[in-house]
Amino acid sequence: MTTITLVQGDITRQSVDAVVNAANSSLLGGGGVDGAVHRRGGPEILADCRRLRASHYGKGLPTGQAVATTAGELDARWVIHTVGPVYSATEDRSNLLASCYRESLRVADELGARTVAFPAVSAGIYGWPMDDAARIAVETVRAARTAVAEVRFVLYDERAYAAFAARVG
Repeated sequence: MTTITLVQGDITRQSVDAVVNAANSSLLGGGGVDGAVHRRGGPEILADCRRLRASHYGKGLPTGQAVATTAGELDARWVIHTVGPVYSATEDRSNLLASCYRESLRVADELGARTVAFPAVSAGIYGWPMDDAARIAVETVRAARTAVAEVRFVLYDERAYAAFAARVG
């Protein structure tokens, strides 16, 4: 059974097997979590992402999918990049958001990762309401069939932490 823990803080400072990056489809860095992971992890992550773009993901990583790279200078073995959906009030994209968590755990299992740190995927600049993002994240992780022993949700601020704490119980 996977243990879910919550931490308020900086995901790039977590000592885990894999850090999940809320990436954009280009895999070449951006703002928010993506920018922080690339800045702190160093050029090795970007180099791996460029290799992925040159081989399997010429058009970018599709929304809801996940792929791993080195973690560079992070205190982790891997970074698992996943592209969350942009929130829409008129179109239900919750299946894509849930897919980010399922696919990231699938990749973690393939790598043999036992501890994985997740941000609140899509709940930043992509506009997903935090309470709903927390519901989808926690329900998806609880339902996942995974060998990951610990999923650590690393929430940047008190509001995000409170939303996830209400779901974890």
